[in-house]
Amino acid sequence: MTTRPAPVILWFRRDLRLSDNPALNHAAETGAPVIPVYIHDGGPVQDRAGGASLWWLDKSLRALEDSLEARGSRLILRSGDSETELRRLIDQTGATAVFMNRRFEPELFARDADIAHALKAEDIEVRGWNGSLMCRPGAVLNGAGQPYKVFTPFMKALLNIAEPPPHTTGPRAIETPNGLASEALDDWSLHPTRPDWSTGFDWTPGEAGASEALSRFIADGLKAYSRDRDFPAATGCSRLSPHLHFGEIHPWRAIERVRAVADAGKVPQAEAEKFVAELGWRDFSAHLLHHFPQITDTAFRPEYDQMPWRDDEAGLQAWQRGLTGYPIVDAGMRQLWTTGWMHNRVRMIVASFLVKDLLIDWRRGEAWFRDTLVDADLASNVQNWQWVAGSGADASPYFRVFNPVTQGTKFDAKGQYVRRWVPEIAALPDKWLHAPWTAPPEILRGVGLRLGHDYPHPIVDHSEARDRALEALRMVTVSRYDDRGH
Repeated sequence: MTTRPAPVILWFRRDLRLSDNPALNHAAETGAPVIPVYIHDGGPVQDRAGGASLWWLDKSLRALEDSLEARGSRLILRSGDSETELRRLIDQTGATAVFMNRRFEPELFARDADIAHALKAEDIEVRGWNGSLMCRPGAVLNGAGQPYKVFTPFMKALLNIAEPPPHTTGPRAIETPNGLASEALDDWSLHPTRPDWSTGFDWTPGEAGASEALSRFIADGLKAYSRDRDFPAATGCSRLSPHLHFGEIHPWRAIERVRAVADAGKVPQAEAEKFVAELGWRDFSAHLLHHFPQITDTAFRPEYDQMPWRDDEAGLQAWQRGLTGYPIVDAGMRQLWTTGWMHNRVRMIVASFLVKDLLIDWRRGEAWFRDTLVDADLASNVQNWQWVAGSGADASPYFRVFNPVTQGTKFDAKGQYVRRWVPEIAALPDKWLHAPWTAPPEILRGVGLRLGHDYPHPIVDHSEARDRALEALRMVTVSRYDDRGH
């Protein structure tokens, strides 16, 4: 009589797919029954998702449930402390192994290591793989064995050492024991109610949605990606970021498909490689957070923690609501609130406005993005905000201050983006659209626009604010040299 192997627990986290899923593939290879589980753990700070991300999680888990059921399995949902819930499942099923794709955020990385150590002491096998990044954080080091602090050499080294995994579709059938208790996803209340602020979210979360998004990008945006990705009214962005964040598609799978199109001569190779480089920024951000975990709370360059940030709650609220009086800034913030996403060029503009025009701490902006973005990735969010603030590793120079008027006229010259998101000024001619306060009174009267009533006056003069920011930043950088005795 053949003894059936004990079940393997497959612990899903940010890998909500069946294709190209190393933990699932290794679990299936054991020949044992597989118990797919997702644990909604509100404990670790770095695992607490904002409202927009919870909206996405709700839909992505439903899609994963459907995919598992199509293969004869089911997703077990549990909430609470991860180790406690894993132990409960082990006790209930007799499972002797836990397989997972690893989380690399410092707090979660340490938590997972503690869980693995505790379970292994009780003869439970615990194994983890990289299922979310091009290369495992810590694997790309310079010639001195130190972490890279500049993106370009990091990316070159990554592409030299990384080995893309072969494409897999996962097992056609997944055997899962019957009778296991599972919580109801509806009871987690991940979808907002009273009010439902997500009615403008135009996304299809899930593995199939990720594949469709990539196909649309290849068809509509890849050919001129390096140019069009800077223009918010164009279809130049891949919009893959939330799918990548929730692990609905492996980055190497996206790279493989994009490069295949370029190899077939349908798009220039340079456009495909530009997309690969942009994906590389995800890895670079994770790499920085792995080696320098303090950057979630403090500046990578410590002198920038001496910045004289302003306590300006009125300015912060105007920025959050898209009522700063600068149309390109307001358009971006309204797009964010309505759709859970913002165009990449506009993210830099609105971040620069908060940090440099208003002199509000970048951490306030990072926290707002974390709550309102469906793609709110801790490493990328922190790294990008520090890039704009000038305080990061491979950062924008401190003296770079985005001018919201010239950014608008350069990247939204015809005003399609601003007119969509700031309809109260849509009737203005292009000449004055990005600086309504400069329009002659007769122009304003002609379109029925009353500044200060229908649309606000600028909450700050950009020229004066720029000078204020540069003086503060100059003092910070000068103090760095003074402290070193130079």
